[in-house]
Amino acid sequence: MPPVPASARDPGLRLAAFLLPSGSRQGHPCRQMLHWRNFLLFFMAVAAPAEAQRQSLGIFGTWGAFRGADRCYAIAEAHQSARAGEARGFASVGYWPGRTAAGQAYFRLSRAKREGSAILLRIDRRTFQLRGGGADAWAADAAADAEIVSAMRTGIEMSVETRAAGGALVRDSYRLRGAATAIDAAAIACARGG
Repeated sequence: MPPVPASARDPGLRLAAFLLPSGSRQGHPCRQMLHWRNFLLFFMAVAAPAEAQRQSLGIFGTWGAFRGADRCYAIAEAHQSARAGEARGFASVGYWPGRTAAGQAYFRLSRAKREGSAILLRIDRRTFQLRGGGADAWAADAAADAEIVSAMRTGIEMSVETRAAGGALVRDSYRLRGAATAIDAAAIACARGG
């Protein structure tokens, strides 16, 4: 019975035999080593961007927490919008460890707002005026961010309201169950070095 080649016994060698060009499967060991080095460099180059992508920190009720390359954030999609079929808005609270920005509230509206229209954020019985343009909205300053995040942590429901270009009401509604835990997870992840 002929001996079984090493590549048939070792799955790693079978993979190498498959990946390496056919001329390099045999021949001088230095040539094989160069091909292995090239394969490893290619693998590291492909794997590196995956490391820079967002990492889930957890899902908490209707909120999720994630860590990206340069920030951590808690985020939720609107569960209800004023019109069926339109893109849903989202709300987020972000932390950037490389900057002094922490606990910044940001809202993406389901439709772009009409120029000059106010953007109102309602959390239970509290109302906040937001700034923004197009489909983006945010708090006026760091103090407003802190008030909004505090209200989000203890609130039950939240909505963002404005008027669209044609005058139609834009209302994106959110449930706040899990918001406090998601916000904490994002803050802790960035406090540990982002």
